[in-house]
Amino acid sequence: MSRLPVVLCLASAAALCGGLTLGTPYVPLTELPGEFVVTELRLPRLVLALIAGACLGAAGLVLQEALRNPLAVPEMLGVSSGAALGVAAPLVLAVQVPLAAQPLLAIGGALAGGVLTLLAAGFGRSPSAVLLTGAAVAAALQAALLVLMVLADQLDLQLIYRYLLGSLSARTWADVTGLWPWLALAAPALVLCAPVLGVLRLGDDDARALGVRVRRARLAALGISVLLIAPVVAVCGPVAWVGFLAPQLARRLRPEADAVTWLPWSATAGALAVACADLPARLALAPVETPVGAWTALLGIPAGLALLGRGRPGSPGSRGRSHGPGSRGRSHGSGSRGRSPAPRREGV
Repeated sequence: MSRLPVVLCLASAAALCGGLTLGTPYVPLTELPGEFVVTELRLPRLVLALIAGACLGAAGLVLQEALRNPLAVPEMLGVSSGAALGVAAPLVLAVQVPLAAQPLLAIGGALAGGVLTLLAAGFGRSPSAVLLTGAAVAAALQAALLVLMVLADQLDLQLIYRYLLGSLSARTWADVTGLWPWLALAAPALVLCAPVLGVLRLGDDDARALGVRVRRARLAALGISVLLIAPVVAVCGPVAWVGFLAPQLARRLRPEADAVTWLPWSATAGALAVACADLPARLALAPVETPVGAWTALLGIPAGLALLGRGRPGSPGSRGRSHGPGSRGRSHGSGSRGRSPAPRREGV
């Protein structure tokens, strides 16, 4: 465990330096401030990667804790696909939509996909039901995007391609500044939501006993996640599986913490994941750029599965875990460190 923070620090330094210096043309570190290609092309792309990754990482943790399922990620709940479809459909169907309204379309599509999943799965009563239902909803929304590809012309095909895989190509400072109003709305709601997540992960019965209205709390968590995910999808498409990898890294770094502590760690891990994935997206097949979402899925899924230990303390949905620091491996009402007492032999 002690090596993981060092690896993350080295990866973050490499991603920040490489994102600004590497490419065509190569720009040395000493010449960064005065280069147009850095200040107007690479720097906004890097800032957008960090913001998008932080939003996706935080949203992934909120969904996983609220639904008590470590696989409850935006891609498996219809949230990302709904947001992508909400933005892409009016553009392909030649419906005139102002640029400022695209985040609203993404929010509407993401809410539709997420609420449909929760309704069909009984508002998260069974984590496995949520996962299976969300996968079906996401597949249906992805199929709708593929139908739009048939209707689209060559120019619109590039747009659909972005909303299928996610891309940071040709993003500017205007795209970055368009995210700030939505982040200003999401950040306070995220801070208020974090303590409730620690109650929801105890289970529905315990949460109700503590005075939490479980159904409303899950809808609120979904709304906050949508507010984080949809504006990002409207700008750069669904950057896949960052919401799965980042919370696993946060829990691995702080295994004894709670959702309040994991939240900034998950946001930081998501930001670094997207920034690191953008390097091979730009350089691996240069001069051709590949979608960053393809690299986050290719590298993030195996890494996330490696970090996701079955029954790991702190993972949502694990039944034998402790509910607070200092009680790992102890059963309630017993000081035997989780060991079952030896059976008594009668009549000997």
